[in-house]
Amino acid sequence: MLLSREPSESLPGWVGLGTHDDALPVIWFQPVPKPKRGKTRIHLDVTVDDIEEAAATVIQLGGRWMDERHDYDEGIVMVMADPEGNEFCLVQYFSTTER
Repeated sequence: MLLSREPSESLPGWVGLGTHDDALPVIWFQPVPKPKRGKTRIHLDVTVDDIEEAAATVIQLGGRWMDERHDYDEGIVMVMADPEGNEFCLVQYFSTTER
C-alpha cells in the first residue's frame, strides 16, 4: 500500500488513494499520452464544498480559471491555474441526496 492507503481504480489507468469523504487528501494518478520532458509533472485535484466560492478564492489569490468545466452526475470539475500557470482542478462532489 502506497502511503498506507488502499489503491482504487476509476477510469482505465487511473489509480486513486483515498476517497472523497476521507479526512486525508485524495491523490489520483492518471496516465498522460505525452512523454515526460523536464521536471516531473503533478496535477492536484482539490475537493471543495462550494466550487463557485473556491474558484472565486483562487482568482482573488492571483490564479485563473482555464475555461474548462466538466459537469458529471457525481459532481463538478473546474480546471484552474495558479499564478505561475500550474494547472490543478477544483472538484465538488454531490452528496447522494443531491443526485
